[in-house]
Amino acid sequence: MVRSPEGEVFVDPGGKKNGRGAYLTNNDECFLEAKRKDALSRHLNIKVTEEDYDRLLEERRKGIKR
Repeated sequence: MVRSPEGEVFVDPGGKKNGRGAYLTNNDECFLEAKRKDALSRHLNIKVTEEDYDRLLEERRKGIKR
């Protein structure tokens, strides 16, 4: 996951995008645990909303690349 300099949070499967990043293993259990603990908000230094987590989960599942 990456927070861009503009404040957008998105999935970065290649780990090459500019911005502040946080690594998660590629499974639903890990992602849902991060959501439960709001770990991305802490690691990316931005408030990640419930809607953001839901969107990120779908992006991760679909393998969307930006």
